[in-house]
Amino acid sequence: MENEENKQTGEEQKAENKNPIYYIIEHMPELDLWGRVRVLFRWLFLGGITGAIVGAIGAAFSKAILFATQFRTEHDLIILGLPVAGLVIVAMYRACKDYEDKGTNLVIKSIQEGENLPITKAPLIFISTTITHLFGGSTGRESAALQMGGSIGFNLGKLFRLKEGNVKIITMCGMSAAFSALFGTPMTASFMAMEIENVGVMYYSALVPCVVSALVAKGISSSLGAVGEQFVVNVIPVFNPYNAVFTGVLAILCAILSVIFCDVLKFSGKTYKKLLPNPYIRVFVGGCIVVALTYMSGTRYYNGAGMNVIEMALRGEAPYYAFLLKIIFTALTLGAGYKGGEIVPALYIGATFGCLYSQLLGFEPALCAAIGMGALFCGVTNCPISSLFICFELFGFKGMPYYLLAIALSYTFSGYSSLYSSQKIMYSKFHNKYINRETK
Repeated sequence: MENEENKQTGEEQKAENKNPIYYIIEHMPELDLWGRVRVLFRWLFLGGITGAIVGAIGAAFSKAILFATQFRTEHDLIILGLPVAGLVIVAMYRACKDYEDKGTNLVIKSIQEGENLPITKAPLIFISTTITHLFGGSTGRESAALQMGGSIGFNLGKLFRLKEGNVKIITMCGMSAAFSALFGTPMTASFMAMEIENVGVMYYSALVPCVVSALVAKGISSSLGAVGEQFVVNVIPVFNPYNAVFTGVLAILCAILSVIFCDVLKFSGKTYKKLLPNPYIRVFVGGCIVVALTYMSGTRYYNGAGMNVIEMALRGEAPYYAFLLKIIFTALTLGAGYKGGEIVPALYIGATFGCLYSQLLGFEPALCAAIGMGALFCGVTNCPISSLFICFELFGFKGMPYYLLAIALSYTFSGYSSLYSSQKIMYSKFHNKYINRETK
């Protein structure tokens, strides 16, 4: 009798394995058709609303950064005001009782553990990043976008009284929307928001909402005149073993460089705080150091985001030492307390290092710069899927084998370093093993 019951159970198990619909109907009744339709429409609405709001704000932010960059370029002496601008930024944050700004780490923690994201975070990072760019601080803008979008998404979730899990999803929607609005890369934005918190575990329940919000934000920002980034990489050699080797070497060097960049940023922040505990003195002194180094360098290549230098790198015209000076300038700016992002500087470093690699070894500069950008992006964020997508969206699909190999190697050789200390690596990069450890 027992054997017959076991035999029957085994046959039922086989039936389930052969027919997954059987398993869904019998064991997951919450996934009935109408339930899925309701969920779909809910997230189409919420993702669309988030994308529209964040897309409009992202377009305004993009134009503000563009204005700040153009104004600084036309009025060179404005950089002398950087130390005073730093005092204004610190005063703004302290007036809003934000004494220990955790930046993007707070957004990551909000998704991981449900930490509160105050609505004041969005205007604070908008204004302070614009001020930093206006007066010549060496930062990017995507960290500001992630913070701004995450804050708006989180508070929309609270406004709509969503459950905690859904608040986390709409927070990711806000991140996707802001990144997409600024960079014009909805594919990258959709996956980065899901990929960045816990590396190795993707929140696929956020896939539809993030895609919708990213596409809507891209459409809104484009209609308001905010144009995303795109670079020309026309010459793509045939991918053969020889070219694979030169790509692999460049990718590994970029992975090592990404670790150095992360370590220098963190060392700079800790050293500033140790030597200058008062935030007002710290930001003022840091601003003076950046101004002094700018005049010593004799150029403005290392102030602001440096998109013009990235374009020079793609043409093979960037200075040999540009990647090294950008690391120093960015670390000194962000460590002192100025606001902005680290990802655009990482793209700058990757592009200029790739340019140097091409000049030394005689390879195509645009391709080397593109490979360097993708590899650095992956090394500092630990987001290989997003890194591959940003290569496709920025450079086109023709160089796919090069980008794919470079990103795979960079992800592995960058180890457990990251720009974001709140990021967790769920699975080992070297073994099939669950580790759930924080990045260094």
